[in-house]
Amino acid sequence: MASTEPTSTKTLVAIYAVVLLIVVLWGISIALFGIPGLYIPAVCAVPVIGIILLIISRG
Repeated sequence: MASTEPTSTKTLVAIYAVVLLIVVLWGISIALFGIPGLYIPAVCAVPVIGIILLIISRG
């Protein structure tokens, strides 16, 4: 069963901070390494996202 409790503000801030950190680091990677800095992190993220989707789908 899914929890009906609302997500706390502290949790949302932490999630947004992590997402912002990832975007900033990816931007720095692009600035430093150019095109390889754009696509290498994306290619490396594919298996990670696949595993996350698998975990979510299995409940």
